[in-house]
Amino acid sequence: MSSRKALVRRPGPRLAEGLVTHIERTAVDGDRALDQWRSYVAALELHGWETVEVAPADDCPDAVFVEDTVVMYRNVALVTRPGADSRKPETAGVEDAVSRLGCSVNRVREPGTLDGGDVLKVGDTIYVGRGGRTNTEGVRQLRACFEPLGARVVAVPVTRVLHLKSGITALPDGTFATHPGLLDEPALFPGRLAVPEAAGAHVVLLGGGALLMAASAPRTAALYADLGYTPVPVDIGEFEKLEGSVTCLSVRMRGLYA
Repeated sequence: MSSRKALVRRPGPRLAEGLVTHIERTAVDGDRALDQWRSYVAALELHGWETVEVAPADDCPDAVFVEDTVVMYRNVALVTRPGADSRKPETAGVEDAVSRLGCSVNRVREPGTLDGGDVLKVGDTIYVGRGGRTNTEGVRQLRACFEPLGARVVAVPVTRVLHLKSGITALPDGTFATHPGLLDEPALFPGRLAVPEAAGAHVVLLGGGALLMAASAPRTAALYADLGYTPVPVDIGEFEKLEGSVTCLSVRMRGLYA
């Protein structure tokens, strides 16, 4: 099993109305956001990823953050039930997309809630943040879906940031990248690297040591370069105004049957 497909969804006309919970709201420029999204998609494609565009959900301001709507493990898709009611309609188009790609499709059922941004996979270990958007029942259903396939699920409390991956991601060697003060229980993540900027804690592994990351973290990019990685900075400033990061703008599908 090997694939390099990535689900993406273009920002809609109501993007500026997107939810904000942990930061102060500032004005979002929709035209600039679309340009930034196109550059993000181009960066994925330049590094060998085939992007699959999910049907627009223009009535849903946050639909561009497609990662929150589905969690992938191997060839299995768990379509989420987002914790914010305004985001629940986003999942229909994503379910259609993963079905067309041949995934085995499961769904989070009421009363469970689960946002994909709360799920961090490192090998066969799946860390899932339980907090504002993901509840205990959502964690239980994720565990029931993936543990029979060989996954180890670790529940993590999340109160300081919107999603687990707002505070931590993993480098190719398994080292966890985080910024001080973002995690409720740092000890759950052995082998941490403290990065100098909060935005630097978010990376997408493109392959071959290339790390897609926000251009707003230049000091962290220099740190990654010193460690032998190749930073691929992209400007996602308009999405950062909505608590978005490089991880939540796509769903990387590495486990599809070739």
